[in-house]
Amino acid sequence: MQIRKAVIPAAGLGIRSLPATKVVPKELLPIAGRPLIQYAMEEAAASGIETVVLVLGPRKELIEQYFSRDQALEETLTTLGYDDEMAEIRRLAELVEIKTVWQKVPTGLASAIALAEPVIQNEPFAVILPDALIDAGVPCTRQLMDCYHANPGCVIATQAVEPHEVERFGMVETEVLVSSDARVSRVTRLLERPAPGMTKSKTGIFGRYVLRPGIFNCISRLSPGRGGEFQLTDALSIYSQSAPVYAYQFIGEHFDVGSKLGFVQATLRYALRESATAAPISDYLARLELPIAAR
Repeated sequence: MQIRKAVIPAAGLGIRSLPATKVVPKELLPIAGRPLIQYAMEEAAASGIETVVLVLGPRKELIEQYFSRDQALEETLTTLGYDDEMAEIRRLAELVEIKTVWQKVPTGLASAIALAEPVIQNEPFAVILPDALIDAGVPCTRQLMDCYHANPGCVIATQAVEPHEVERFGMVETEVLVSSDARVSRVTRLLERPAPGMTKSKTGIFGRYVLRPGIFNCISRLSPGRGGEFQLTDALSIYSQSAPVYAYQFIGEHFDVGSKLGFVQATLRYALRESATAAPISDYLARLELPIAAR
């Protein structure tokens, strides 16, 4: 089956980004003038996704409003002669069809995905985490979709991580496939942020998935895992006992924009790509007097 739907979970508390996220949803924090959630929606649209299930939590109504038509604003912008800005506002409401579901209490990624089942029904679907921003020529979600069509099964976006970062990631252990695509391997074990010594793997999970509808049954069988939450890695572990799960080494650069460092790094990368800001920022960075320890 073609992959036509995606789930974008956006119900989390944004704890790592406090105090900025006390009032403003993390997903609306801007990277080079565009909020995180817009990058996720645009990746979905560019990958060929037709319908996005947006999972929102309390005090996240602004995200739903961001992608809704605002006739009054459009008319005002047109009257004032801001035609380009009006067209951009209207484009946001036309990227994809959006279905919103609500999660009262954030209890883990698996719980958020389970809420999308009535919309997904019996179809394979993608999952895009907004705080995992991936800069890629071919959208990371599209890469996973192409992998899925060649290797039917659940597909996880992966890259190598440094040994000191293993505790921050979901990790996978894999075996090599007899395949023409060296970027694809079969997952043999999944671990959610393992403690030192629990795995020798250096392959981390990076916030993009293609899942088959059988994952919903696996989620329903979960008990709370790490942090008292229902973890998608645990559901995928159950799934892998009876059906294939693949790791795909995607092409692109990942930014963990839920962290302050990743947020600044992504802001610089994307701002340096914009014609209006690239030269001024480059000049500023060249003139910036950095502390000796930071040079």
